[in-house]
Amino acid sequence: MGILIKPIVTEKMTAQGEKLNRYGFIVDRRANKLQIKAAIEQMYNVTVADVNTANYHGKRKSRYTKSGLLKGRTNHFKKAFITLAGDDKIDFYANI
Repeated sequence: MGILIKPIVTEKMTAQGEKLNRYGFIVDRRANKLQIKAAIEQMYNVTVADVNTANYHGKRKSRYTKSGLLKGRTNHFKKAFITLAGDDKIDFYANI
């Protein structure tokens, strides 16, 4: 099971990464905090001090098209906010 789906790279999370040493990730909805911590430590070779998670439910969406009204919803997802210990850093732009 791939626990880490993608990092959250926004202005807010970048600022928190620089100041508070916190990083955000979209993770698998079934993953718990211990699995997320192990996956981050293995992938980025850092020490994780704290893990906070938040579940987001998909929003209902509708739009008007030539063929009529289309209804649906966005996907449910889970965010994990990671606080690193010490002077550890994660550089998302290193492999570009």
